[in-house]
Amino acid sequence: MKQKLYAFAGAGLLCMALLACSGQPAYKDTTLSADERAADLVSRLTLDEKVSLMQYNSPAIPRLGIKAYNWWNEALHGVARSGLATVFPQAIGMGASFDEALLYDVFTAVSDEARAKSTEYGKAGGLKQYQGLTFWTPNINIFRDPRWGRGQETYGEDPYLTGQMGMAVVSGLQGVESADGYDKLHACAKHFAVHSGPEWNRHSFDAANIAPRDLWETYLPAFKDLVTKAKVKEVMCAYNSFEGEPCCDSNRLLMQILRDEWGFDGIVTSDCWAIADFYQKGHHEAYPDSASASAAAVLSGTDIECGNSYQSLPEAVAAGLIDEKQIDISLTRLMKARFELGEMDENVSWRDIPYSVVDSEEHHALALKMTEESMVLLQNKNNMLPLNPSMKVAVMGPNANDSVMQWGNYNGFPSHTVTLLEGVRGYIPNALYERGCDLVADTLDLTAAVKRVTDADIIIFGGGISPKLEGEEMKVEVPGFRGGDRETIELPAVQSKLLALLKKAGKKIVFVNFSGSAIALTAEAGLCDAMLQAWYPGQAGGTAIANVLFGTVNPAGRLPITFYRSTAQLPDFEDYSMKGRTYRYMTQAPLFAFGHGLSYSTFAYGDATLDNAVMRAGETLTLSVPVSNTGTRDGEEVVQVYLRRIDDVDGPSHTLRAFKRLPLKAGETGTASFALDGESFNWFDTATNTIRPVEGKYEILYGGTSDIKQLKRLNVEVQ
Repeated sequence: MKQKLYAFAGAGLLCMALLACSGQPAYKDTTLSADERAADLVSRLTLDEKVSLMQYNSPAIPRLGIKAYNWWNEALHGVARSGLATVFPQAIGMGASFDEALLYDVFTAVSDEARAKSTEYGKAGGLKQYQGLTFWTPNINIFRDPRWGRGQETYGEDPYLTGQMGMAVVSGLQGVESADGYDKLHACAKHFAVHSGPEWNRHSFDAANIAPRDLWETYLPAFKDLVTKAKVKEVMCAYNSFEGEPCCDSNRLLMQILRDEWGFDGIVTSDCWAIADFYQKGHHEAYPDSASASAAAVLSGTDIECGNSYQSLPEAVAAGLIDEKQIDISLTRLMKARFELGEMDENVSWRDIPYSVVDSEEHHALALKMTEESMVLLQNKNNMLPLNPSMKVAVMGPNANDSVMQWGNYNGFPSHTVTLLEGVRGYIPNALYERGCDLVADTLDLTAAVKRVTDADIIIFGGGISPKLEGEEMKVEVPGFRGGDRETIELPAVQSKLLALLKKAGKKIVFVNFSGSAIALTAEAGLCDAMLQAWYPGQAGGTAIANVLFGTVNPAGRLPITFYRSTAQLPDFEDYSMKGRTYRYMTQAPLFAFGHGLSYSTFAYGDATLDNAVMRAGETLTLSVPVSNTGTRDGEEVVQVYLRRIDDVDGPSHTLRAFKRLPLKAGETGTASFALDGESFNWFDTATNTIRPVEGKYEILYGGTSDIKQLKRLNVEVQ
């Protein structure tokens, strides 16, 4: 058997003793630990009852006082799919903030809303789908290829940034244990592992022949951070196979790495209907039927299924495919989680969070702040921005007045969404609006649209793409898009055509790009005077964009992904090798580098210092980076620290190891200080296929971008 049998010896005697002492069943005794209560409750269940509780839509078992509970809930950038909620920017946009402290505040607010909403739902009895306390968030897969439609759900292409942001999300969602001993919520790290598209073949794709270096240095670090440091309570296994085994049946991933090496003792949940992929024709076809597939998944450590294949587990037990004791192991983890959350108890202090926090003014302000921090100024020729409100402005483009587009995917529903048009009219009430073109279709009269904005000095063009075109396994039949992914990353041709006509007409153009992924804006960079990357900015998008365009806010967002020049720069989408991918392994010059972002201020870097030029085991080095705001406006610089191993010919050119948003007033010089410990110098050891501080000579590179030509350097030796 794949799964370890954890001892329950003496559980029955313990339960009887506890019953005698307390006068009630042990599982109802709130003075006992969640482990003790879970073990007792599981011992009282029939096999059919056990199996029913291992499915995401768990029924009530009235004879034991177990309430109905649905494990499926979402909170990617706000409480999702559950009515009114504050909608923050899509995850990729929050990644652009490079501000994990603010992200923690955002998800503290999200968890407040989630608890309040769940309490309200619970008044009607059990908790249904999108009402519970277990949230399948965050998505910490590496956004290795801009064609992946779900990349918008991630924090970008860098393992370190993804880990830092992911840990902030988990800490904000799960909170701290309350005085009465209950957890606030449970978060879930997904999708484990080596999963970054394509969407169209995810039910049959095998991520095989992954180089050990790519596995340990790129695809696994963020998961390890969330498990070993943030103590995430759940992990979701992915749809795809890994080295010939479906991920939800991968002994290597779920047992050897996750549970044995990393010490994870929480819940593993399947992605939805991923177990059915084990046996359905045209999918993985690893097992002949539901019973054998379900038994294999449980034996590999998948505790709960989103789907209905686990209904066949009693059949699997009868056939000798799995022992009931193995089912007890998984179910005990599930019931322990429910007791930790207080879901079946009466007096839980987290239920005191008032419903008034939902969609509150405080959360609106937080959404606006995060949205402002997510804005990335890509280009600003001749300092065209910020704009003067006395100018004659026309707002154009297919995304200029689309509120739903701004929500991204896995979204909640805000009470109001400020579009780009509404935001601009907050500064220029009579700003002209002309849609001009659709996202992709070329059906409108572009020449006539240009004529209608003849009097405008400035065109603010809201373009890009939409969650209707990129996302999770979508039925989209549009040229350049397939199944939620993209086949080409260039801006749709009709938008480029309209921009060219506007340029020919002598218009100054500010291009505001809405997307969850990188767009190859090479042609547009020549047509437009300024370009702002706005992502899918949530409910406060229009206000935040306008505040940046008109100078109320000095932008400081930085790209968490590389903006390539063209589709031709991309390797094969189905090749999971990192060769040629992302800033860490690219050999070609991108259009805009990872970490790029302009400001209305200018910043100058002095010579950094290390308190020791040698890194020894158990020590911590202090890196001090002096930065001056040489501009005339207050602003923030995102100080980025990269590491390069000098004699590593097969490794990354450089890789992010630290970052900090540093606020500086005009003319002020400040210092960004970083504590670099042994883990900061973790590197892939090709001799042992492990990650550890590898001895040798390194360069520390620092500056305001990943562009290696613009970074300053100093040397350090690891001994």
